[in-house]
Amino acid sequence: MGRVDAHLHIWQRPVEYSWLSDELAPINRSISAAEARAASKRFGCERAVLVQAADTDADTEFMLALAERHDWIVGVVGWVPIEKPDAVRARLAELAGRPLVGIRALVHDQPDAQLLDAEPVRESLRVIAGHGLAFDVPDAYPHQLPAATRLARDLPELTVVLDHMGKPPAADREGWEAAVRAFAALPNTAAKLSGLHHGGKALPAHAQRQVWDLGLEHFGPARLMLGSDFPMPLLGDGIEVLADASEELLAALTAAEREAIELATATRIYGLEASRPRA
Repeated sequence: MGRVDAHLHIWQRPVEYSWLSDELAPINRSISAAEARAASKRFGCERAVLVQAADTDADTEFMLALAERHDWIVGVVGWVPIEKPDAVRARLAELAGRPLVGIRALVHDQPDAQLLDAEPVRESLRVIAGHGLAFDVPDAYPHQLPAATRLARDLPELTVVLDHMGKPPAADREGWEAAVRAFAALPNTAAKLSGLHHGGKALPAHAQRQVWDLGLEHFGPARLMLGSDFPMPLLGDGIEVLADASEELLAALTAAEREAIELATATRIYGLEASRPRA
């Protein structure tokens, strides 16, 4: 299959990406499949998993249609209304047979830090687990990471994926590290080595190394995935800087470690081996 980009975004305008604004001008536009693929290939990836960027059916449908047209898109992490378990059941039934491999909701934008503890949400997530789908948690620290840890503890049947290693902060690194260690201690968790930037500006080399070392120590390669987070790097240094930094860090690993991070973890967690061939 080749290296998998476990975190790639494609979106169109107009659609309900309420967080996009004029301050985000480099990405406040349509991102085409061709542009995204070129960026992902700059990251060394031949295949990619698309990840939702809006809590809407329209965004999910857009990505699924792309995956059904392009064989390099091997899966979609889409959205369902996790606060409404009956709607989740109905929606997942509608999506049966399509290349949906995981679910994500923009929980970091919600004011309730206990959202993932709510019983209706827990019921929805049990349904999601029953469909063999992983659950991605975006930009979790500090707002949602403790709740994500409780979720993984209480629902061992659910695989909980920490996007961007929880988004390491510029300050309070000790608090972030402790929270990531607690999350990683649960065997049904995984994390993405992606999004290691602040507003598109790459973390300093020593900070990137610390993040990777923390991931390798506490998750291990078998629970780590590589992602470009494109087009977010366009807000700062661009894809080249982050791609080169990732290549340098990957070069220090063994062949087995690289194979896990580049391919095997994403294949297992997102069930990519079961993905159907598409024209």
